[in-house]
Amino acid sequence: MSAENTEPTGAAAAPEGAAEGPAEGSAAVAERRREQTGWYFYDFACSVYSTSVLTVFLGPYLTAIAKHAADAEGFVHPLGVPVRAGSFFAYTVSASVILAVLVMPLVGAVADRTGRKKPLLAAAAYTGAAATLGMFFLEGDRYLLGGLLLIVANASLAVSMVLYNSYLPQIAEPDERDTVSSRGWAFGYASGAFVLVLNLVLFQGHEEFGLSEGAAVRICLASAGLWWGAFALVPLRRLRDRAVVRSGAEAPVGTGWKQLVATLKDMRKHPLTLAFLLAYLVYNDGVQTVISQASVYGSEELGLEQSTLITAVLLVQVLAVVGALGMGRLARTYGAKRTILGSLAAWTVTLGAGYFLPAGAPVAFFLLAAMIGLVLGGSQALSRSLFSHLVPRGKEAEYFSAYEISDRGVSWVGPLVFGLTYQLTGSYRDAIISLVAFFALGFVLLARVPVRQAIAAAGNPVPDRI
Repeated sequence: MSAENTEPTGAAAAPEGAAEGPAEGSAAVAERRREQTGWYFYDFACSVYSTSVLTVFLGPYLTAIAKHAADAEGFVHPLGVPVRAGSFFAYTVSASVILAVLVMPLVGAVADRTGRKKPLLAAAAYTGAAATLGMFFLEGDRYLLGGLLLIVANASLAVSMVLYNSYLPQIAEPDERDTVSSRGWAFGYASGAFVLVLNLVLFQGHEEFGLSEGAAVRICLASAGLWWGAFALVPLRRLRDRAVVRSGAEAPVGTGWKQLVATLKDMRKHPLTLAFLLAYLVYNDGVQTVISQASVYGSEELGLEQSTLITAVLLVQVLAVVGALGMGRLARTYGAKRTILGSLAAWTVTLGAGYFLPAGAPVAFFLLAAMIGLVLGGSQALSRSLFSHLVPRGKEAEYFSAYEISDRGVSWVGPLVFGLTYQLTGSYRDAIISLVAFFALGFVLLARVPVRQAIAAAGNPVPDRI
């Protein structure tokens, strides 16, 4: 076994001669770069699921299957409960979030206590990939199978992202985390865009390929599972487990909500970390609502066709790569906090532009999608890297479970505000502009977090620029 596989990253044995030290230092740097490259590829592997499966294909297809299985009144009956076929997909996504919220803190705590992140990451990744691959068999009236596979795949993705994100403070030095995190997001958006192009070629030209529309969708769904499983091999080969860092008396690992409560209680020892998490929860709720409701705004308020909306999704994916890398560069000059604050201001301008978009104007909608793409990747990437500085050593996975819950499990207030605004005003324009409140409040909350003090309070080295 080589020396770089037996020594902790960044550490070297005391050299006996002057020439030996630099060689070992160089080996440590090379090992860290190797792990970082492997880490990028997990985003490359799993982002295809988020783009092609969740954003584009599965919602309409699973809804169609549920409607095919519905009774005369338009209801399906999972576990004997009457559910409108048109609501089945939304309810299933909600169920997957609840499952993920229960499992993420438990897996995070186990990973930190045992140091065995990689086997847990492998289990989550291949459970999700297998469930996605199984979507090839969704046809006829198999809506229950589709719901089950969606719940498993969605929850598995969320759990795997906890473990994936928790590697960041271990594989990147403090001054390089913004760049590393941004590259990870860029890899993910690049793969999502590439596979979505291939999927759209197959879907729109299914007759030329001798396929029905349903068969083309099933191939697109299954291809995301194959992609996820194949490219997950890269990080699983390159990432490595580390020795457990003990941080005082360790509470026993709980189950479900009990573990989540234990994690949040532990985070109370670091109130500045919690303050950042609150700010992130607020502005990320706005980000997630824009992502989920932009297509509704485009179709219902602007009267745009489905092909226009799908093209806009692809444009967001492509430009998010540029945005993630560009904002990573800005962070090196101005610091992550200032760059995130700038992105929140840009989000506000984008929503204002969206309010004034003319109906039936796809070019204007594409410009809006371009603006979203440019700020989307960077704000997400830098938020992740900034949070990584605020996590105490030895609690990376446990704290990132709370971060992931903020990302995926608590983003319901924004859609509620959007829906209530539309219900009260009858205008999607008023609904979209109402989301400015999330970015404005998030801006204020983040601006009030003294990040240097927060990093020091977490026991971590403070970067020169943050």
